[in-house]
Amino acid sequence: MRLVFILIIIALWQLLASIMESILLPSPKEVVNAFIELLQDGYKGATLGEHLYASLKRLFLATFAILIFAIPLGLISALNKYIRALFEPLVEFLKPLPPLGYYSILILWFGIGEFSKILLLFFAGFAPLFIASFSAVNKIPKDFIYSAKNSNADTWQIFWRVIIPYSLPDIFTGIRISIGASYSALVAAEMVASQNGIGWIVLDSSKFMFIDIMFASVILIGITGICIDRIIVFIKHYFIHWEGK
Repeated sequence: MRLVFILIIIALWQLLASIMESILLPSPKEVVNAFIELLQDGYKGATLGEHLYASLKRLFLATFAILIFAIPLGLISALNKYIRALFEPLVEFLKPLPPLGYYSILILWFGIGEFSKILLLFFAGFAPLFIASFSAVNKIPKDFIYSAKNSNADTWQIFWRVIIPYSLPDIFTGIRISIGASYSALVAAEMVASQNGIGWIVLDSSKFMFIDIMFASVILIGITGICIDRIIVFIKHYFIHWEGK
């Protein structure tokens, strides 16, 4: 069914491309040729692999920082009301803010280098993972905690044997949402202030009306995002084998 749906989309795309001007909507064949051109010649002095590496490097560095801070703070906030009182208002403030809304401030403070981009991705992905970690702990049935205490388990044993295993499925879901939010912010950040990356190719090619290259880059962004998400789903399925059991 997925394959049939994709073929229908391509057929409709080809039909619209034959009706509209190619400068507005290139045909699937033109986009494929543009993608092959990107693979062979790169774009503006860098290979497609180098542009993709630049984007993924920013994403992974930001994700690593998010994992280090968001998960522990989310878990601790759910267990300690004083920590929750400190961080919950900050998260509630960051959650509805569009990343580009404060990106200008980050550029003003830290310049247009890599740090400001990674910091933007960090803020974009922090709130979803914090909330997922926080909510996961609150969903744990009280009977699980009481049973562990009746078995003479201490605080650390309850944390590692009950809280962490029960919370991991929701935490992985939070990781998927967090990476998706950071990835969206990454493309926006590269469009605003960058000289490399897939998002920058989209913006730069649109300036010079390389519409086929722009479409090829947008499709590549989508495929890359799907691949990252599938990898996380695979890791979750492999390691969190007790989910739902």
